[in-house]
This record gives sequence, C-alpha cells and structure tokens, in this order.
Amino acid sequence: MKLPRLASSDQPAALIDCDALIVGVTPGAEDTLLVVGDVLGEAHAHWLQQAAAALGNSGSSDDCTVLPAPEGVLATTVVVVGLGRDEFTPATLRHAAGSATRQASSSEHIAVALPAFDSAAAQAVVEGALLGGYQFTANKKPSQEPTWSTLTIVGARDEGALQAGVVVAESVWWVRDLVNTPPNELYPESFQAQVTDTLKDLPIDIEVFDEDQLVEGGFGGIVGVGGGSTRPPRLVALRYRPEDATGHIALVGKGITFDSGGLSLKPAASMLGMKYDMTGAATVSGVMRAVASLKAPVAVTAWLCLAENMPSGSAQRPGDVISIRGGTTVEVLNTDAEGRLVLADGLQAASEEHPDLIIDVATLTGAARIALGERYAGLMGDAPATALVEKAAQSSGELVWTMPLPEELRKGLNSDVADIANVATGSSLGGMLVAGLFLQEFVGPRATQPGDDTEASRIPWAHLDIAGPASNTLGAYGYTPKGPTGATTRALISLLMDIDQDGIGTLSR
Repeated sequence: MKLPRLASSDQPAALIDCDALIVGVTPGAEDTLLVVGDVLGEAHAHWLQQAAAALGNSGSSDDCTVLPAPEGVLATTVVVVGLGRDEFTPATLRHAAGSATRQASSSEHIAVALPAFDSAAAQAVVEGALLGGYQFTANKKPSQEPTWSTLTIVGARDEGALQAGVVVAESVWWVRDLVNTPPNELYPESFQAQVTDTLKDLPIDIEVFDEDQLVEGGFGGIVGVGGGSTRPPRLVALRYRPEDATGHIALVGKGITFDSGGLSLKPAASMLGMKYDMTGAATVSGVMRAVASLKAPVAVTAWLCLAENMPSGSAQRPGDVISIRGGTTVEVLNTDAEGRLVLADGLQAASEEHPDLIIDVATLTGAARIALGERYAGLMGDAPATALVEKAAQSSGELVWTMPLPEELRKGLNSDVADIANVATGSSLGGMLVAGLFLQEFVGPRATQPGDDTEASRIPWAHLDIAGPASNTLGAYGYTPKGPTGATTRALISLLMDIDQDGIGTLSR
C-alpha cells in the first residue's frame, strides 16, 4: 500500500468533497458532545453531536462513530472522533487522527478537520492520520475495496510541518513493512538489498560487509549466529554526514531475520512471530531514512547487524567460545540469546568511530515483555544518554521506561573459560537487565587526545529493549495497528532532529 497524496485546504470543512470527513468532539455537560473548532455550521454541528451521542460516543479518547453526512456537507460520511476532556496536545491529536483513519481506511479521499493550531499539532495530525491508516497488503490478493489515495488536512497552513509529518509516517510505514515481510522473503541479503534500494537517492553512504569480510574483520558474534543458516549474515553501515554537523550519534540495530533459537531450539509456538526479531535493524533504517530526508543537524551512523539464527550442522553450539570484534571472548551458553551477540559486534564497530552517543535498539528479551507489557520499551544505559532518549520519547508521544543496570547481577555473566558468558548461569532473575549489562561490556571508550595517558571514560550509551512494543498482539488503538508498530522510530527521529550542540554537550558532563 502506498501513502496517499497529501493536500491542505482553507475551505470550510463542509465544502470539501471527500469520502470521509474527520471531526473531533469533546464531552460536554450532561452527556452531550461539543464539536471542536469552527469546522461546521451550527446546524450541522448540532446534528452530529446528537447523532454521535445517541450511538454511544462519549467524546473520550478512541471513541469513534461513522455517520452519513447531513445535507449540505459534501463528504459522504463524517467520522466523529473523541478528543477527551484534557488539553489538546500533539499526542492527543495524533492519537485521535489515527483512531479515525482506522475507521475510514477503505475511503479514497479522507479529510481531517482537527485543530492543527501550530506546527507541532499539524505534524502530529498528519502522522496520526497516516499511521492509523496503515495496511500491509503485499501478500494478499488485490482487494475490491477502494484504495486510500488522498489525505486533506483542513485549516493547516504550515506546509513544512505537514511534509515533515509525511516523511516521519513514511519511515514508520517502511519499518512496519519490513517487519511484516515473511522470513522466506526477508533474510540478511534481501534485507540489505531493500535498504540499499530504498536509501540510494538520499545523502547516505552505504557500506556492506559480506560473510567473508565479517570473518576477516573479526565479527565473531554475527558470524557465529549466522553460521547455522544457508543464508549468510551481513553487517550494513549507513552513514549520514551533513555539513557543519553538531556531533556524531551511532545507532545499532538487532536484525535477526528469523530466530529459531538455533540449537537451543524454541518450542514451535514460540517461533511464531520470530520474523519480528529484526525490528531493531528495521527501526534504525527507518530513522536514517527520515533524518537524511529532513536534513538533521547531526552526523548519524547506523549499524544493521543481520543474521538468521537456524539449527544445522554448522550452527554454533552451547559451550562454544567465540571472539567478538575487538577481541573479547564469549562463552555461548544459550544459542537463543543470540541478539546480544550480534549487537556486541555492532557496538564495537560503532565505538571504533568514537561517536558522542551510541543507542542500540533490539527486540532483545522476553523478560522485557513480562516486566513492561506491550506498550513500554525498556530503556537502560548511562544517565545523560537515557535522559535524552526519554525526553525525545515524551515529546513524540512514545512510551519508554527507564530501568536500572544493577552491578550485583553482572557476576552471573562470569565464565570459567571466556571473558564473559552470554547468559547468566543458574538464575533467570532480571533477564532484561542482565542483557543490558552484557551489552554494556562492548561499549568502547571515548576518544583521547594525543599524549593523554588517562583512561578514557565509556562513550555515553543507551539501550532500548523494544521486545514489548515492537508488535501489538492485543488489538489496534489510536494510530497503532495490530502487528508491527514501528515503536521508538519517531522518538529517535525526534532526538536526532532536535539535538544541538548543547544537547551533545550534556553527554560529556
């Protein structure tokens, strides 16, 4: 499914000839509704308020009612969506726009008459509307239903904000498309090819490490995990370098295109959905697409760590010892704890360029889902780094929860035969936190000046465990569909678009 064409209009909403017109309402006194904004005449607004209330719409968030348009309104239907009682914010508008377009997604032309009162609100309305209308149809027979082809935003005049909303939504759509693609079609080499083809016209330099180069470069984590598959692994580096960049940020994404568990084989039921295990790599790819299109002020390098974790005679075994890029050895006690192994190589590669900040993104642990459910991503790392991610998530309306990295859990990763083990022995406690402690070991030091013999501190680092919010299994809500969500993509775009020299400076304090 292609994104619809975006248009804006200063016409009264009643005069826009469309299939579905989206109007916002809030709860009024004594179970009445109030239409938000001067978007319809008094008579039309009164009729909509009464009709929607009679059908059970209370004006609360996610309340949505589809009505035939009254006489004098050129739209075929009117979608009445609740905005709740609280103050309107970009997050409120994004959520409402998404709820409404989910209801109207079979319409060819949708017009949105929500209160886009400033640039942030206008961008949020576009993002929400487009994200709510997402569908993945690549593997289905052509539908006889109309295809959404036009989105009109009523009353918004900031074309830059509207276009930014399109770019962000398009990037999230791409993430969702990648994650939805079945694993017989998406594997390390085809993933790399899709990324290369999609980003080829943007100011991004692309470097690909094939299986031979990975062996030669000492990327033992990626090579070890991918060794059991007939479809060899890849490492892809995406580099965006604007003039006068305010700093350099590295992103590292876990890209396990299918996770069988390897020789530590998952139960059959647990393999369902394991095509989602490449969501981290898809996320950082989508972020790169957006920041290069929107001309972010900061240099960004993304590392996509791509492998398929399969059982075979060439697969790594429990008890094997592998060497990560940079020389740290790892005793592999569980081949189903493979994501941290490929990320270790990616973190080492990212560290060698001494960026100001490293953020890794991964569907890393089932423990994160158990602890935080499906809406919150687990956030771990150094305080200045996690503070930047948390701020960006809040401003973009995404949900993260900062978790500790307790030093006392680190001893569980001690190994008798290697520098570190990939899982804690004898305990399943704090699995999300133990995985974060493992990754922390592979974040390198800051760059030192010539002649400086003091030990450099670690590069500021944040880890996002998106195992929960990456896939929504409990039913669509707001602009979030059932299935792949693209969670944290917008938060990271926000971080990279808004960071300046002061923001980079906070990392060194």
